[in-house]
Amino acid sequence: MELKERAAYLKGLMEGLEIGDSKEGKVLKAMYDLLEDLCDTVADMDDDLDQVYDELDAMDEDMDDLEEAVFGDDEDDEEEDDEDEEVEAEYELTCPNCGAVTVVDEDTLLNEQVCCGNCGAEFEIEFSECGEDCECGDCTEENE
Repeated sequence: MELKERAAYLKGLMEGLEIGDSKEGKVLKAMYDLLEDLCDTVADMDDDLDQVYDELDAMDEDMDDLEEAVFGDDEDDEEEDDEDEEVEAEYELTCPNCGAVTVVDEDTLLNEQVCCGNCGAEFEIEFSECGEDCECGDCTEENE
């Protein structure tokens, strides 16, 4: 039951008791009047709160529209940023002439000829499928 319905139920009980105008009866009637006023106040506040929530929801929707108009769709922007920020691999090469370390990107490395930034010597890059721990025989002979 809602508050007003409960208050009306109490009024019905009071009338059924036929309390009358005794001191106790006057107190109970005053308490009922107070309870009825409180129920009306709470009902008004509840209506006002519903209106505030409706207005707040409308403002939230307007704010979402405004954000989209100003900033665009964040998910699309994040995906585009991730694609734009691809990091190119860099490789460190040691010059066989002076021993200086030169950092090159993948395109320069694939040209198979690199110029040392320190001494200016050009040297070729040879690619092999073997790694440092290779035991194929060709690599171990070259390292000795």
